[in-house]
Amino acid sequence: MHFEYSDRTKSLLGQLGDFMENHVLPANRKYHELANQGVYPLEVIEPLKAKAYEAGLWNLFMPELEDEDPGTRLSNLEYAPLAEVMGRVPWCSEVFNCSAPDTGNMEILKRFATPEQKARWLDPLMTGEIRSVVALTEPDTASSDLTNLQTTILPDGQDFVINGRKWFSTGAKHPNAKFAIVFGISDASDDADPHKKHSFVLVPLDAPGVEIVRDVPIMHHHAPEGHCEILFRNVRVPADAMLGAPGDGFLLAQARLGPGRIHHCMRTIGQCELALELMCNRALQRQTYGKPLSDNANIQDWIAQSRMEIDAARLLMLQTAWKMDRDGAKAARVDVSAIKVTAAQLQTRVVDRAIQVFGAAGITPDTPLSFLWTWGRAMRFLDGPDEVHMRVIARKELKRAKAAPDRNLHHFVSPH
Repeated sequence: MHFEYSDRTKSLLGQLGDFMENHVLPANRKYHELANQGVYPLEVIEPLKAKAYEAGLWNLFMPELEDEDPGTRLSNLEYAPLAEVMGRVPWCSEVFNCSAPDTGNMEILKRFATPEQKARWLDPLMTGEIRSVVALTEPDTASSDLTNLQTTILPDGQDFVINGRKWFSTGAKHPNAKFAIVFGISDASDDADPHKKHSFVLVPLDAPGVEIVRDVPIMHHHAPEGHCEILFRNVRVPADAMLGAPGDGFLLAQARLGPGRIHHCMRTIGQCELALELMCNRALQRQTYGKPLSDNANIQDWIAQSRMEIDAARLLMLQTAWKMDRDGAKAARVDVSAIKVTAAQLQTRVVDRAIQVFGAAGITPDTPLSFLWTWGRAMRFLDGPDEVHMRVIARKELKRAKAAPDRNLHHFVSPH
């Protein structure tokens, strides 16, 4: 692979940068004013979405985009630097119809939905008319192991009946959220294969028995779209609401999570770049003991460490995107785990340094840094905790070692 962005990507970066400067950044203050009042800022978002759609900055994340679909087809490698730019303003991915969890939901609907399901749910998602939710994680079990999940999706005549409790279902409070893709047990027999007993179903959020219990704050921060706890109590959906075949839950979950994980990492790198820029500007502007903060050796070290770590993470992210484009998400599974852990830990380190340079102002809402730090900390759980991903990486290394147990290593070790 090579690391030079294509001419197409460079052109789109220029177009996106102009759009951010001329439309998104001037709307940032209004967005936060409304969000702080508990109002989802549709009056900010919707006009910007119309402009982005008209400009062709739409559905940039989906490599499988077809000619008749709205948007611009990009590979993961082409999309990566654009997602970085979007990540600098965390709310603005929705402007370009590139926000989670819709991106992952669109991808699996594109691949696995029936024509009828696509017409009802995918088409309005791709035009930005509606938003969606994925209901995966549960509060009552260790959800990093999907075989533990206990929500049931059991057949009853011509229907499925859903019972269970989910949480961290992002977007459920969004005024345009219309449906959830719900993961649960569809085969409750004792001898069922634990990796073939779960399925996904499409559930309208206004279906009887669906209750949004609460919006769960992340590090005391309430997202305006909500990271919600949802109760499903005897929710009935028709048999044609199942996504894919019965027992395909694990297959669909992995197909959905791979691209979604790397999208988070792309945006994280953009947020780290913003934190580094803020850190540098603050260090140049503030003085203590008669000299600017930037003259202090420790602060210069923080700046240098941040630059090196961001660049290293970007290269790993681009390598992962390239491998996904070339070989598919499954082949890049270990790489996805590696960048997922790297990016999440990077964000808390870089943003923490920036907060320290800002002093007390860094922990207030006067800068985006305190939010970016909390989001980086949350990243170490969402889409799988660090420990699960590190186990994936370690197992690959140990498998490699077992396959070639000697590899002439005895030449490097003195006999005893």
